[in-house]
Amino acid sequence: QVQLVESGGGLVQPGGSLRLSCAASGFSFSFNVKAWYRQAPGNQRELVAAITGGGSTYYDDSVKGRFAISGDKNTLFLQMNRLKPEDTAVYYCKFTAGGDYWGQGIQVTVSS
Repeated sequence: QVQLVESGGGLVQPGGSLRLSCAASGFSFSFNVKAWYRQAPGNQRELVAAITGGGSTYYDDSVKGRFAISGDKNTLFLQMNRLKPEDTAVYYCKFTAGGDYWGQGIQVTVSS
């Protein structure tokens, strides 16, 4: 059974940085795409960044130049720099291989 566990969230001041991690276990296959989503209160879950098995990346316009996605077979990272209050949300990792596998989510709060 595939399990994804996020870590690294918390409270940070505007302009600060956080590094999210997502650790996967319980699988023996390769994932086609790994991604980070976020959901703010009252909003739909949105795609923040994604990376393919070949290393191609995608970033939402709102985070381009500030966030960086990376990872290997078992882990996924999201380096978040120059954070803004509007980045406040619950962040989820998602691994895709046939079906989608989601983490439980982790809170990121950007506030002074």
